[in-house]
Amino acid sequence: MTVGTERIELHHRQIDIRFFRRADGLYEVEGRLLDRKTEPFRRPLHDSDIPAGVPLHDITVRLVVDESSLVHDATASFSASPFALCREAALTLEPLKGLRVGAGWNKRIRELLGGAASCTHIAELLGPMATTIHQGFAPQRVARMTNPEGDEYKSKVDSCYSYGRDREVVAQLWPQLKRGSPKAEP
Repeated sequence: MTVGTERIELHHRQIDIRFFRRADGLYEVEGRLLDRKTEPFRRPLHDSDIPAGVPLHDITVRLVVDESSLVHDATASFSASPFALCREAALTLEPLKGLRVGAGWNKRIRELLGGAASCTHIAELLGPMATTIHQGFAPQRVARMTNPEGDEYKSKVDSCYSYGRDREVVAQLWPQLKRGSPKAEP
């Protein structure tokens, strides 16, 4: 994008995701997707326009998980949707109960909730909700990573740019894992 180029906003999508510790020892992640048009918009099968700024989608999804990221409950609600029928998709989250949020989560979501099996927006929201769970548990994970007796830190190496085996963060935190170190582990 060229800096200074005139542009007109046509659509605004907001995604807000929050992570909570509950009094019962479980955790809850709540995601909300809000879509608004900046100009009046005629939805299919409707006789009038939805005014600019009025939500086209307003969807909230909640997952209840334990410390191992196992899903105990999954719910959704619609405050706004293009069709009344969309709201029935709130009942499609039962297959998530008993799944563990982690590696392969997005693939499993596509398998279970993809296409006509559920709401596309719910399925899209579940990906960033998973990473929010991961971030919510960061203090516990970091404590385990810095434990010299454990080996959980190894999963961080090469997991992102900063934790690259050739970079300064790994050299400072775990010098034995830095590539080229005399004691480097494979």
